[in-house]
Amino acid sequence: MNAPTPCPCGLPAAYADCCGRLHAEHATSGRLAAATPEALMRSRYSAFVRDLRPYLLASWHASTRPATLEPPEPGLRWLGLSVKRQALQDADHGLVEFVARSKLGGRAHRLHEVSRFVREDGQWFYVDGDISGA
Repeated sequence: MNAPTPCPCGLPAAYADCCGRLHAEHATSGRLAAATPEALMRSRYSAFVRDLRPYLLASWHASTRPATLEPPEPGLRWLGLSVKRQALQDADHGLVEFVARSKLGGRAHRLHEVSRFVREDGQWFYVDGDISGA
């Protein structure tokens, strides 16, 4: 028997029970089921790892959503996610600060961002973020 695939988001859960559940819910119902901005951010990271561009676009707020997303660069490997802090500003606005690590062409990369989220019609959406050079 094979061990369950760990979730790329870094939580100690199987993908199917963590972000995979959110991805599957969206694929079947069209709804975003993340209960918090952090859960949505983690599911978006996992969607980047698994190249689930339809989920990424659907979870991006319409006011800032690009028309399309390019496929990942050949050889890109996501190495991990670390959530530094998360905060609700009010019932429908939240922030998540995170660091996502990747490797491409033998070089390590680090994305440090403070992301903004908004809840509309009971669903959380990624709006935008400030990237830190730190």
